[in-house]
Amino acid sequence: MKKIKKSILALAVIMTAFAACNNVENKKSETSETSEEAVQEYTHECSMHPEVKGMEGYKCTKCGMDLQPIKKDEIKALKVDISSKQGVIESGKPVNFSISITDNGKNVPLEVQHDMKMHLLVVNEELTWFDHIHPEEQTDSTYNVSETFPFAGKYLMFTDFKAVGASGIVDKQEIEIKGIPSNQVAKLDPKYVSKVGGYTVTLLNGEDLKTNRPQDLKFTIEKDGKQFQVADMQNYLGATAHIVMISQIDKDFLHIHPMSDKQLPIYAETSINKPGVYRMWVQFKIDGKLQTADFTVDVSEGEKTSEAHSGHDHH
Repeated sequence: MKKIKKSILALAVIMTAFAACNNVENKKSETSETSEEAVQEYTHECSMHPEVKGMEGYKCTKCGMDLQPIKKDEIKALKVDISSKQGVIESGKPVNFSISITDNGKNVPLEVQHDMKMHLLVVNEELTWFDHIHPEEQTDSTYNVSETFPFAGKYLMFTDFKAVGASGIVDKQEIEIKGIPSNQVAKLDPKYVSKVGGYTVTLLNGEDLKTNRPQDLKFTIEKDGKQFQVADMQNYLGATAHIVMISQIDKDFLHIHPMSDKQLPIYAETSINKPGVYRMWVQFKIDGKLQTADFTVDVSEGEKTSEAHSGHDHH
């Protein structure tokens, strides 16, 4: 009887040890698979939002563009120089600027992004005036552009470009303009409806913009009782519209391009990391004429979740 008990006990020990070994092997296998998945490197990124990465065939979660292969030979420490031969720049008078993008003193070639090699967006410090212009490339690979500032004060110049073999970059510089100051009071109250060129453009979800989540931007366009559809929109810079958001405090810059939508003429997706007041400019083209609608939104703090996107569109 004692021998039988000893045999049963020994068998139980062997079975327990076998099960433990099997569990260890399973855990090793699971750990190995998890490790392989964790070390998998993303091969593609968004040219407009390089913080959004993925694999071939993925689309950007912020602008809907196809992700492009990540360039390993990325050019670093690019210098952006904006200069003018005019000593003092005064409001109301056109001024010519020369813009150079250099790496170790040499001009670098740029890629075409949204139909242009360079986008220059200019706003006054109070964010009440906006202009979007495109410098022209010269034979020496510099870029020339002319601008007329409406009144005196500080202005911000955002140079948006993508050097060949590098990720997209937005450079921000400040410039002081002399002359007659504006007599308008800068008051940024919420504004969800903008009227321009006879069109009424409405940001439908302007009161529901939050951080820490994928954020939709939904617009309608109406004129003389007609509700416009995406089929009525003409291509502008490779999309149905062009959207820029700039925060009032930090002057954080978001460059957004709409995605196709069957119900709305302008629909976009983005991600906003910082709460606060933002100015928004939406440019679109109908019947050959470019229109610029402006909005003011107050983005609130959203609940942080595991689905919240990291990064910020083109700081």
